[in-house]
Amino acid sequence: MHRNRGIEDDDGGSAPVKLEGSCHCGQVRFRCEAYAPVPFLRCYCSICRKTAGGSGSAINLGAHADTLEVEGREHLGVYRARIDDGDGGCRISSGQRHFCTGCGSALWLFDPQWPELVHPHASAIDTPLPSPPERVHMLLGSKANWVQVPQGRHDRHMDGFPDESLEDWHRRHDLLGGRDGNV
Repeated sequence: MHRNRGIEDDDGGSAPVKLEGSCHCGQVRFRCEAYAPVPFLRCYCSICRKTAGGSGSAINLGAHADTLEVEGREHLGVYRARIDDGDGGCRISSGQRHFCTGCGSALWLFDPQWPELVHPHASAIDTPLPSPPERVHMLLGSKANWVQVPQGRHDRHMDGFPDESLEDWHRRHDLLGGRDGNV
């Protein structure tokens, strides 16, 4: 299996992967540098599924927020999800889900709690992405009943969140590109 070990920089280290993405109608285009470019983590929560996951899940990548460049910013909308607080009420998520107001394409998530990071949706990326050596399927307790989750030997399943972060997964597989998420 092909493994992307990043792009070597002048010092022999691994450089971030330059990603380019866009919406379906072409009104929004963006570029960023990803430290975690492998699309391995599939989220089946109702927020991801309903805002970005035609397949019943969404896949986010990890990139540096200070490298995000956007053309067509005037065509961006932001959605902040309502999250059940467990007591019959709800709170508004701090996560800002950016989408194109022209075609509705989900583009990236930014959360001011982690201002150094941005999480592009793999589905919006035009740059070829590497194949993951394993896939992690998370929040399966929220998946729609019609979704069939792959059950291969390289598929890990969990009802909740994984113990391992996006960055740690990439590090474990020697796929972390350049400076990590802790800039």
